Amino acid sequence: MALSRRAFLASLPAAALGAQQPAKRPNVLVILTDDQGWGDLSWHGNSNLATPRIDSLAREGAQFDRFYVCPVCSPTRAEFLTGRYHLRTGVRGVSTGQERLNLDEHTIAQSFRAAGYATGAFGKWHNGSQAPYHPNSRGFDEYYGFTSGHWAHYLDTEMDHNGQLVKGKGYITDDLTNRAIAFISPKRTQPFFCYLPLNTPHSPMQVPDSFYAKFARFEPKLKATDPAQEDVAMTRAALAMVENIDWNIGRLLDRLRELRLEQDTIVVFFCDNGPNSWRWNGGMKGRKGSVDEGGVRSPLFIRWPGRVWAGRLISEIAAAIDLFPTLAALAGIPVGSTKPLDGRNFAPRLTGRATVWEDRMIFSHWNKRISVRTQRFRLDAEGRLFDMTNDPGQTRDVAAEFPAEAERLRAAAAAWGRELLPLAGPDDRPFPVGHTRLTYLPARDGNATGAVRRSNTAPNSSYFTNWTQTTDRIYWDVEVAQAGAYEAVLHYTAPAAGSLVVLSCGPARLESIVPAAHNPPPFGANEDRHDRGPESYAKDFRPWNLGVIQLPAGRNQLALRALRVTGESVAEVRYLILTRRGN
Repeated sequence: MALSRRAFLASLPAAALGAQQPAKRPNVLVILTDDQGWGDLSWHGNSNLATPRIDSLAREGAQFDRFYVCPVCSPTRAEFLTGRYHLRTGVRGVSTGQERLNLDEHTIAQSFRAAGYATGAFGKWHNGSQAPYHPNSRGFDEYYGFTSGHWAHYLDTEMDHNGQLVKGKGYITDDLTNRAIAFISPKRTQPFFCYLPLNTPHSPMQVPDSFYAKFARFEPKLKATDPAQEDVAMTRAALAMVENIDWNIGRLLDRLRELRLEQDTIVVFFCDNGPNSWRWNGGMKGRKGSVDEGGVRSPLFIRWPGRVWAGRLISEIAAAIDLFPTLAALAGIPVGSTKPLDGRNFAPRLTGRATVWEDRMIFSHWNKRISVRTQRFRLDAEGRLFDMTNDPGQTRDVAAEFPAEAERLRAAAAAWGRELLPLAGPDDRPFPVGHTRLTYLPARDGNATGAVRRSNTAPNSSYFTNWTQTTDRIYWDVEVAQAGAYEAVLHYTAPAAGSLVVLSCGPARLESIVPAAHNPPPFGANEDRHDRGPESYAKDFRPWNLGVIQLPAGRNQLALRALRVTGESVAEVRYLILTRRGN
């Protein structure tokens, strides 16, 4: 049985020996999980589940005791990719284009590729869909996954492979891991930078029977701080999904060992925010969406045999913004960004070259709520001060006992807000078309008027429905990079054939008739282990070739409208896909 974190630390000698740095540049494997809290690991004392392979990374590498990410998904990804606070990068939301990373931001993948690395990303991107926001435009040679914030179905699901829609194979976490294994497996003359942003245990709570069976009737021994808040069915599903993640990480680690790459590969593991439900999380306050400790504290394990001392505990506070400069330094490559980074290089602490570390402030933000963390204190979004060393659950405001510290942190939060909160305003960026031959415009990135509504309130994996009137419009705010002829294909369902639809963009018009009835039922509910709430189910959408339209260059609205409605509605719309003709 694997040692717990506490037992392992107690077993360590007072000092450990480190070996010399390998002569060649190391490979880098970064694993990021989605909605897994700090407490969802047996290493952190959670006896409700077993995560021996993830735990091994802490035992064989370095663990960060207080590591901070953002309260939600896309901001954390942006901070990892750039080393900068997410508001600086253009990321101010999780959908409808607000998740996009500004095009003038330099990513960690671009730096590693410039240094001669093969770069691949496999999983949930969540920082922009259309080129030049797509991962293939942001430094990754190879991409397989989905670019949205969440996905409607996890079995044999639709995926994006280098900008093309393809059908996945099997359970999504297994599928993504298979792709990462395939990427690292070929014998290369160059090192690799592999980014595996898994999308579980984010909802929908779907997991294979082989992992769920253990938890189907499980009663958690460790509960949420307030047990009345815990939805045990949700906890069961999340624990099963985390054990599946652990199994897949084990497959990756085994493959590195089989290829004799273990000594030459830096492996990084962290999570993107706090847990997505109230469950055991070490007694911390807050969960996903909160700027309190429980919403932003994540595990961080970094293993590099012979270079990062096994069992090293980094007690200094750190954050997702630190990973870019730290990994670049460990690999011996330039950061390459022309913009100042907010993150610090922790490589000297990992390798034992630095023993003194200056205290700092780490800022957490979501929905204009700001929290500030120092080594000892946290100032929360209401301006209350907590002594995190003596009160990790944030139960007692100590501002009156430490008035100077409270005032210092309030002033820092106010100054940070004055600088960065203006960047959280409305997003006026259009969606780019024509930078590559193929452009996907999902319903998530569109708008609608009249009776049209989304299939559910969470836009990410939604589609437009209730298109019933000739006065209804579905449109995308686009900027066409290259004027010319574009083939337009709509992914649709429709109760009846015959409705006449016009697609327009400025003076350009294209008329087409719904070619056939196609009205499949939604699916996914049978695989759910828990109610998915405000998220759409999946449907089998069919391509409908509207024809060819001449799109003018520049910014415009690309709009759909019905000239004639046959039956009870025109169509449901998942994608509008544009293919540029010619060069």
